[in-house]
Amino acid sequence: MKLRLVICFLVISSFGFSMGNLHPEDSTSNILDKSVALVMLEEGKRLFIEGKTKDALIQFRLVQLKDPNSWRPYFWIANCHFALSNFGFALKYGNQAISKNVKNVDPEVYELLGKTYHHLNIVDSAIVNYEKALKFMSQVRIKDLKIQTRLDECIFAKAQYEKGDTLKRIKLGKEVNTGYDEYGALLTSDGKTMYFTARRNDTKGAKANPDDQDYFEDIYRAYWNEEDLIWDSVTNKINRINSNGFDSFSHIDTADLKAFITVNTTSLKSRKKTKGSDIFEIDFSNKGKWSTPKPIKSKYINSSFFDGAPSVTADGNTMYFVSDRKGKKRSTDIYVVQKISEKEWGEPVVLSDSVNTEDSETTPFITPDGRYLFFSSKGHLGMGGYDIFVAENLGDGNWTKAVNLGCEFNTVNSDTHFKYYINLEKAFLSGTEIIGNKSSVDIFQVDMSNYSYPSFD
Repeated sequence: MKLRLVICFLVISSFGFSMGNLHPEDSTSNILDKSVALVMLEEGKRLFIEGKTKDALIQFRLVQLKDPNSWRPYFWIANCHFALSNFGFALKYGNQAISKNVKNVDPEVYELLGKTYHHLNIVDSAIVNYEKALKFMSQVRIKDLKIQTRLDECIFAKAQYEKGDTLKRIKLGKEVNTGYDEYGALLTSDGKTMYFTARRNDTKGAKANPDDQDYFEDIYRAYWNEEDLIWDSVTNKINRINSNGFDSFSHIDTADLKAFITVNTTSLKSRKKTKGSDIFEIDFSNKGKWSTPKPIKSKYINSSFFDGAPSVTADGNTMYFVSDRKGKKRSTDIYVVQKISEKEWGEPVVLSDSVNTEDSETTPFITPDGRYLFFSSKGHLGMGGYDIFVAENLGDGNWTKAVNLGCEFNTVNSDTHFKYYINLEKAFLSGTEIIGNKSSVDIFQVDMSNYSYPSFD
């Protein structure tokens, strides 16, 4: 009991010492220091598991100061940086963990380095570390972390590069991409107005989500400046469509008069909360303003689970959206639902396994004629993270096998929110931009003037 009290006292005192003197003269670790460090390490791991990554990172840095010769704080600092998409820092601290004790370091460090090299597109080094993970880790953890799948992705990526194709996409300018996460761009029919989603510090309410400690989503609008050839007048002050929670613009009809957005206010202290992520609709008035968002009229679509990212055919009668309502058996799947009256939707049907997998599918885009479905998936073989795929509608609920769009569109990081504007001969997608040791999600434009659909099996 006395030892426990001593450790607790030292934990408390270490906070003041660490913040006041980041470079203590005596860096040796005695038994009490190590004991305190282990207690602090467990607290950091708890925060990390809860998704409070930034708080966990601070905790692990304090552990590093208390016990600088141990591999453990470096390993967990690397895990935090990876979770924050700071891949350069994840690589640095992962290698430092090995250098501290190569014989006794947790073999999961090789999985960490493998996926870090993977995301940095250093594919050969990723393969080397994934193979070490397969050699040294337990079969249970190998399966849990899907290491063989990650290795297969690297091999697939190398095969894509050998074809000689290069990325076709161009990053939008600093007026849209700011260093925060921006994604989900979509255009009005004339291509002159853009809506997109971002997690910036000027989000309505200026609050962060307590779960991932990042700012809530807001919907932003920008106008095309023909003279300067840029998107400008960017704002999230758009009538009444942004809440203090998550708001994402998902679809706008061909007449620019009706739109669907995805809203999640479950983490707010408010009486009016969504059941999960729900689909709302808004209308554009003759006064040039969007109406107050209202939940879509259907007793089937908005469940207590995640429901969002809708895409609708040009006639307005068929909607595709994402849901994790079968989360006990699968991850997010793509569903289709038909209108049963002018204002009401019927019961959703999950798409076949030629589209959906046991892993995650997200951000569907159906072409206006309903023939082709573009979507992102982690379950079909890709280059890493989410890749963009396309499948053809054969009718009666049947789809061709999904085809990967290849390295003209996809990277080793997640690529999502694909929108194809056939008449404008352009597409938009969201992907990871790595700058230095950090990264963010940005919006890219793709020239589709010479695009042709792939051959389907």
